[in-house]
This record gives sequence, C-alpha cells and structure tokens, in this order.
Amino acid sequence: MSIAENLSAVQQRIADKARRVGRAPEEITLVAVSKTFGAPLVDEAASAGQIHFGENRVQEAEDKIPLIRQSGLVWHMIGHLQRNKAKRAVQLFDWIHSVDSQELLCKLDQHAGALGKRTLVLLQLGLAGEETKSGMTEMELEGALDCARSRRNLSVEGLMTIPPFYDNPQAARPFFKRLRQLLEYSRRRAPDLPLRHLSMGMTHDFEVAIEEGATLLRVGTAIF
Repeated sequence: MSIAENLSAVQQRIADKARRVGRAPEEITLVAVSKTFGAPLVDEAASAGQIHFGENRVQEAEDKIPLIRQSGLVWHMIGHLQRNKAKRAVQLFDWIHSVDSQELLCKLDQHAGALGKRTLVLLQLGLAGEETKSGMTEMELEGALDCARSRRNLSVEGLMTIPPFYDNPQAARPFFKRLRQLLEYSRRRAPDLPLRHLSMGMTHDFEVAIEEGATLLRVGTAIF
C-alpha cells in the first residue's frame, strides 16, 4: 500500500473508534511520526493531506525540515529533549511533547521569549518508571504545574506519556487512564493553563488510547 492509502486507513480507524465511543473524530489530531524517514516520504504524506509530523531528534529534524517541499506543516518534537538543544528545538518545532522537568520548562520559556515565539508544550510523565524512558514522576507534576503558571512564552497544552510496549494493547490502558486522571487533576491545580490535550497512543495501541481520551496520536509504522 502507498503512504496515502496507509494514511487513509489510519484516519478511518481513528474516526470509527472515536464514533464508537461517542467522540467526534475532529477532537483527535493524528501526528505522523516521520523519524528515520526521509523528506520525500514526508512530502508524500503531506501531499495526501497530512499536516502534523513528529520527530524524535533535533539533529534529524534540522537536516530534514529544510528539504520538505510542502509548506504549512506543523512540527512536533516527541523525543527526549536535552536542555542544550532547547533553543534549536524552539526554532524548529511548533509543539514540544517531551517536557520532562522544571529546568527544561525554564529553558524553553527563555528561548521562546528571545525568539518572540509562543511555543506549545506538553508535560511528559513517566508513569511506568522505566529507566530507558524520560518523564517526570507524578510527585514532580505538581511543581511543574506551579512553574508552568509563571512561564510567559509557553502554552502548556496538556500531558504526554509513553507506556511500556505490550503485545496486547489493552495492557497499556491503565497508563492511558492514569494520564487522563492526572490531566483532570492538573486542570484543578492550574485552572489558568490551557491543559486541553492528552498525547498518548501509537501504532499498536492508539485505538485503546482513543477510548481513554487521547487527543494527539503519535503514529509512524502504520503510515510509513
């Protein structure tokens, strides 16, 4: 199947699942994860109507984005972001999903202010406690929310998580459910922040994530 056909199939699955659980498909944004795939494939997906693309590494995005022929695309940083790459990330990306510390929040805010830009960010939670994956703990979330409320150049749009990989996608449900609960808590803790979004769900489990309230799906393999 072509990328356009893959994309159409994923979009149909998203719409079907959303309607089955009483949600509007328009509530859900598909982020096509283009990491490791070259500019021609991104252009092919963009020609088929895909707008949102996700990258894991600043250096790869830096090399790839200037080669993209399509304009008007929205770029999401979804991988671990080192603080020394924060400035370049703000320059390259519209969204940063992987804000995993107060220190990174401050750095991003500083660089966004210097660039005269308002950057959309998500706070990443490491709900499974896996050493190989980034993310703040639930105990650190409260301080991050308090810190976020004083950031003038960031719009804190919600939360993100990456659960462990399971052969059975249903096994990821407790992590998605917990992230939704933490978003509800965050809204009460920081009612002045936007906190609209849940970034969760990938190729193998995005339908379960939709059932638990995901608004941003990070799907790569099923498209590319």
